[in-house]
Amino acid sequence: MLLSRARLLIATFWVGSLWAVGFVVAPTLFSTLSDRALAGTIAGSLFRVVAWLSMFCAAALLALLFQAARSELQKPAKVLYYLIGGMAACTLIGYMGVQPYIAELRTVLHSVTDAAVLADARKMFGIMHGVSTGIFVVQSLLGAALIIKLR
Repeated sequence: MLLSRARLLIATFWVGSLWAVGFVVAPTLFSTLSDRALAGTIAGSLFRVVAWLSMFCAAALLALLFQAARSELQKPAKVLYYLIGGMAACTLIGYMGVQPYIAELRTVLHSVTDAAVLADARKMFGIMHGVSTGIFVVQSLLGAALIIKLR
């Protein structure tokens, strides 16, 4: 009973932090601050914190699930492992794969004066930002499913 409540608490903290930063704080930064570069820098810092928090929460939840599998009469559903793994994979792909590329494109956008290179960089920035947003939405939906399954 205590382990299941701890799992729900950690998952709620994880998913709540994702939703708060991704769907409330970041859009508010871009709509409030007149300097979009500053808004992007702050949002990037917040997403970095959420990425590390995500990895910690995934590890803690998996540890609690493995503990429950050894000690509880009712084994945790396999889908919980898949949901947590999927969310962690989204974090790794987004934070380790897509975000560094977006940061590199931001540098190009701020340093290049060639119109053709600038246009290509803007296009790629938009595409990669869309990919990052898609990954974040998938992670958020997996998080909702995780909360529902843990209840």
